[in-house]
Amino acid sequence: MNLDDIQTPALVLDLGALRRNLKLMTDALARHPGVVLRPHMKTAKSVEVAKLAAPDFGPITVSTLAEAEYFAKAGWIDQIYAVGITPQKLERVAAMNAAGARIKIITDDVEMAEKIAAHPGQLAALVEVDSGEHRGGIVPEGAMAVAQALGKKMLGTFTHGGHSYAGRSEAQMAEVAEAERKAVADTAQAMRDAGLKVKIVSMGSSPTALYAKSLEGVTEVRAGVYMFGDLFQGQIGTHPLQDIAVTVLASVIGKRPDRGTVLLDAGAMAMSKDRSTEAAPKDYGFGLMLDIDGQPSFGDAIMRRAYQEHGEVVVPGGETFRIGDKVRVAPNHTCMTVAAHTQYHVVDGSKEVIGVWDRVNHW
Repeated sequence: MNLDDIQTPALVLDLGALRRNLKLMTDALARHPGVVLRPHMKTAKSVEVAKLAAPDFGPITVSTLAEAEYFAKAGWIDQIYAVGITPQKLERVAAMNAAGARIKIITDDVEMAEKIAAHPGQLAALVEVDSGEHRGGIVPEGAMAVAQALGKKMLGTFTHGGHSYAGRSEAQMAEVAEAERKAVADTAQAMRDAGLKVKIVSMGSSPTALYAKSLEGVTEVRAGVYMFGDLFQGQIGTHPLQDIAVTVLASVIGKRPDRGTVLLDAGAMAMSKDRSTEAAPKDYGFGLMLDIDGQPSFGDAIMRRAYQEHGEVVVPGGETFRIGDKVRVAPNHTCMTVAAHTQYHVVDGSKEVIGVWDRVNHW
C-alpha cells in the first residue's frame, strides 16, 4: 500500500523525521546529567510513538485520563496527568493505581489538596507552580500551603513554561527556561527546608527543554510537540522546518484558475482552525500545501481559507492539477490537527506505507 491508495483526508507520519526530532531532544537533555526526560504524549497519543519516545516503558506525561488508561494498559505505568485534577476524577485515577499504575496528579488549590489527602485510594500529587505562563499554577509563595494540605501524598513540584512559545531566539528561550527552573526548584527547596519530602521537581516545554542552560535542582523535563513539530515550532527553533513529521494527506476536489486556487478535501475538521503562525515571522494561514512526497514543490502554497470540509489553497506559479490529485498539508499546530484523526499512516521518506498506528482520542 502507498499514499496513492489511501482515502483522504488522512494523517501521514514520517518515521525518519520523527526519529530525528526525538534525537534532537535526547541530545539536548544529555547536557544535563541526572535529569530525566518524561515525554508528553498529549500530541502523539500512540503506543507505537511511545515505544520510540519512551522506550522500555519509561516515564511519560499525559493530558487526559483516556490517555492514562490507554498507556497504562500497554505497560507505561509511570505517568503524570498534567491537568489540574477535580474531585470527580480521583476515583478513576485511584482505580488505575490500584491496578498497578503509578499515575501522579497535580493541583494548585488548597481545598483540592485536602480532598486528595483525605481520599482512601492510592494517590500522589505534585504542587503546580506558576513560573510565568499565568495559566495553571499557584505563585511560589503560595505553594507551601498546598503542599502541607497534601500531607503524605505530596511528591514534589511541577510547572510548565508555555510562555516560551512567545520567544523568537535561543536567548529568549533560555531566559524563560531559567525562570521556569528557578521557580520550580526554589519552591521545592523551600519545601525541603520546611521538613517536607520532595521526590519530583518537574518542568518543561519543548523550547525550554531544548535551550535551558542549567537544570540545577530539576529532576525531570516534560516536552511533547517536539516529536512531530509543525510550522510554528519550526519557526521558533524547536526543530528544523523541514522535519515536520506529521502532515495531512488530501485530495484536490476543485480548481479555480481565475482565483489561482485549488480546493482540497481537508478543511477545518482535518486541519483545525488554529492560527498560531499568525504571530510567527511567517503566517502560513491554515497550513502549507506540499506534494505527495512531502516536498514544498509548489512554493508558498498556503491554505488561506478553511471551511468545515474544504480547504482553499492559493497556489503561486499557476501549477495545474487534476481532480483527485493527492497532496500533503503541513499543519500550523500539530496537536490540534492530529486530534481529529484516529490513526497514522507511517512512511519513511517515500510514498510506501510501512505501518498504520492507532491513537487514542477523547477524555
